[in-house]
Amino acid sequence: MIKSWIGIAAAFLAAGAAFAQAPAGDEGKKLVNVTVYGNDPCPKGTEGEVVVCGHRPDNERYRIPKELRKREQQPSETSWAARTRGLEEAGRASMPGSCSAVGSWGQTGCFQQMIRQWVAARQAARSEAASQP
Repeated sequence: MIKSWIGIAAAFLAAGAAFAQAPAGDEGKKLVNVTVYGNDPCPKGTEGEVVVCGHRPDNERYRIPKELRKREQQPSETSWAARTRGLEEAGRASMPGSCSAVGSWGQTGCFQQMIRQWVAARQAARSEAASQP
């Protein structure tokens, strides 16, 4: 098993070295990459240029390349409503009525939270008493 991995690694290194070597007589020349579609001919390079052509099918001529089609959504492309919702959620801990020691009037929500817990406990006790015969 180890010998096979060593053989594979050696093959990759040899292939990489073969691609890394520049062809004889091309030192100092400018490398130009061009994408051509369908049966279009590859353009000729001027003196001092090496033109490398990549061929794609003709039906992709006016399409956005596959590499650029799926990209992550940029922050500038999100709606203002989504941005504000995120900011509100982040700042809710320090808003008035939040029961927090952080921010101005953060403690005002502690009494409201205590009342909600009391009401929930009382409703749970009533439903438990009603379910017993």
